[in-house]
Amino acid sequence: MCGIAGILSSPAGLTDLEANLVRMQSALLHRGPDDGGVWMDGIRSVGLAHRRLSILDLSSAGHQPMISADGRRVICFNGEIYNFRELRADLESRGVVFATQSDTEVLLQLYARHGENMVRQLRGMFAFCLWDEDKQEALLARDPLGIKPLYVHEANGTLAFASELRALCGSGIFKPALDAEAVCRYFETGTVPEPLTLAKEVRMLEAGHTLVWKAGKTQRQRYWNLSFGSDFSGDDIRHAREALIDSVRHHFVSDVPVGVFLSGGIDSTAILALANEAGHRGISSFSITVDDEVADEGPIARRTAAHFGSNHHEMRLDAEVARGLFGEFLKHLDQPSIDGLNTFTVSSLARQHGMKVVLSGLGGDELFGGYSSFSKIPKMLRLHPVLSRVPGLPMLLQRGKPQHRRLADFLRSPGTVADAFGALRGIFSKGEAAALTRWITGEGSQFAVPGSRLESGKNDGAAQDQISELELTRYMRNQLLRDSDVMSMARGLELRVPFVDRVLAERITEIPAPQRLRPNKALLTEAVPEVPEWVVNQKKRGFLFPYQKWLGSEWGDEFARAGAGAPVPMPNWYQVWSVFVLKHCIESLGMKP
Repeated sequence: MCGIAGILSSPAGLTDLEANLVRMQSALLHRGPDDGGVWMDGIRSVGLAHRRLSILDLSSAGHQPMISADGRRVICFNGEIYNFRELRADLESRGVVFATQSDTEVLLQLYARHGENMVRQLRGMFAFCLWDEDKQEALLARDPLGIKPLYVHEANGTLAFASELRALCGSGIFKPALDAEAVCRYFETGTVPEPLTLAKEVRMLEAGHTLVWKAGKTQRQRYWNLSFGSDFSGDDIRHAREALIDSVRHHFVSDVPVGVFLSGGIDSTAILALANEAGHRGISSFSITVDDEVADEGPIARRTAAHFGSNHHEMRLDAEVARGLFGEFLKHLDQPSIDGLNTFTVSSLARQHGMKVVLSGLGGDELFGGYSSFSKIPKMLRLHPVLSRVPGLPMLLQRGKPQHRRLADFLRSPGTVADAFGALRGIFSKGEAAALTRWITGEGSQFAVPGSRLESGKNDGAAQDQISELELTRYMRNQLLRDSDVMSMARGLELRVPFVDRVLAERITEIPAPQRLRPNKALLTEAVPEVPEWVVNQKKRGFLFPYQKWLGSEWGDEFARAGAGAPVPMPNWYQVWSVFVLKHCIESLGMKP
């Protein structure tokens, strides 16, 4: 896991190539405290920068940017390739000789034989740029499910990229300006959806895509897409268990110890149980306890750790301790989000105990139907044709609570799965988001609704698959994965997500929705029967902190000031939080509306 950055320009491009590269590299220091490097071509039109967190091949042979033995290719790479040993063995059988034990060198050799198509063979989380000196072109790529970020700026034939938006905005290549559409989408959903970013000049390379740059021109291509099966005839429980064990085993590929984030929920407990099954017993586990009996999962996590024999560590968090961490959290916040402090906190704990790699249960709810959206959205779809025809109902709902105002949006919509998802997952109604956008940016907010290929399903099975896809590609990708990456890397920690694995996703989604998405994640708990009953039978709470309580006491004044003068009411903590962190990001990124 690392931080990468680079600039691709024509021979008459940037005059300050090295200075721009060094600025971006310095901004990514926290992502790679172990080593760093900068490479530039002979005429200084192309440059790559890297910060390294050593996980595989801890020697200096793993230094990046890495140059191929023949000097024809150079790569800077962020992430891990979990099947690199299988890929390496295949290449060696064809006569390829390797100089290192790193997965980075495997990428160089794969490209030499397969070109851009090499990305289809990769199993892992990755974002990289590979420069081909002979072709004078670059290949940029991002993993299928969007675990690792890659931000891109294009202007006048020059392309710059980085692992974090902050690095690009501070590069000196351009002056960042606030994107009003990104602000509006943020207020609607609680995150900035890719490919948008807060900066007009920067876009995210979308998950499962490659980008080829040559002579100032770019071409993007999707190389992977999620699909769902409907005619699986095997033993679904056995099929799921084999796929899960396989994924967890691959996620232990490391030359340093691997730990696990352990909440009181099913997903992280299943990861710990499968780690034991895969032969990794006694690993370190990390949990946060909070000063709120309803939200605190510490006692269950403690009991689970003792049950599986993990080396358990806890951090007790109250409003005062959390406030002490909050400043550092804000310092590393790359794009605004209503989440992320939990990951930052538990990552701090893991790093204090010397960890470089941890596993997380993120993604289990999306694959196995753990969210309330899987039961609520089908009901919303069935009621839409009736309620949307009730005279005056949307206007009446508009006067209600925040969730009622979002429901009014849904009743005014065509009533697709995506419409229902937006209303259920939203933060503000569309009208409120528009008013807040004008308040923050001074611009109107008549933006086209993002296109969606998802339509309302003909039956609950089809709708459930669409809900799963939306949870995976919107909520998980745009919020959970992004926050997990930036907040774990803020502490120099690599966070791995065995549920968010291309091979696992392809295998699990072969199982039709009625079996895969049974209530209470039944398929997952049956596939991993080692998960104790005290975990399975508890009410789902999620890995949350008691923000409402904290904002009502020690934190209240600062957040109240941020929301002063807002054109809409904000009765919920996450609404106040959303305004506070957005204003902070705008200021810290040096943006102007």
